[in-house]
Amino acid sequence: MQTRPAYDYWLLDLDGTLVDTEWAYVRETFDRVEERLGVTFSDRQAEVLWHGLGGDRNDSLRAWGYDPETFWPVFDEIDDATARAEATYLYDDASFVAALDGPVGLVTHCPAPITDVVLDRLDVRDWFDVVLPCDEETGFKPDPEPLHLARADLGVDAAANGVYAGDGTSDVDAAANAGLDSIHVERHDPGRRGVCVLGDHRIESFHDLAGSPSGSD
Repeated sequence: MQTRPAYDYWLLDLDGTLVDTEWAYVRETFDRVEERLGVTFSDRQAEVLWHGLGGDRNDSLRAWGYDPETFWPVFDEIDDATARAEATYLYDDASFVAALDGPVGLVTHCPAPITDVVLDRLDVRDWFDVVLPCDEETGFKPDPEPLHLARADLGVDAAANGVYAGDGTSDVDAAANAGLDSIHVERHDPGRRGVCVLGDHRIESFHDLAGSPSGSD
């Protein structure tokens, strides 16, 4: 068990890090995308795209012969905020966020309408001082700009000691690009991910970070 590192502020990813979605909803969503586009996604491909296993999702789509610019508008239209929120659950180790001292921000690729419904349904909105869903204007991880924006919204000094925690390669890379430490929480069998994610801290659960709620030793 690792000692929970002390940081002046925390930034965290949402999907796959603090929450996840029941497989039945994921499969149903891809079934509807298949019907709309006249294509087929295996369970493995759906898993890879949903969780970002193996790296950049657009690279995966292109490798399978699909056009990301065709896929994502259809996927986003089908991905219903209410239905997804009803199928979303909180990881049991995520509650550590509520006990963190200091500024806490959420930086997620989950679209704003879905993020809002999920946070309200799970009653965790008050865990975060700032909620920043990435979009074309903010940029997408591993671009560091969303993390810079969240840090500015938190009002912390650029020299403050901060960390970004997430479950994917884009999270770890975004942290590095923004000059932050990273915590990679591995929610999947590394063999199924297909790549090794090298965060500054590597854990399988936030329970693996021992220490007081304040983050001090």
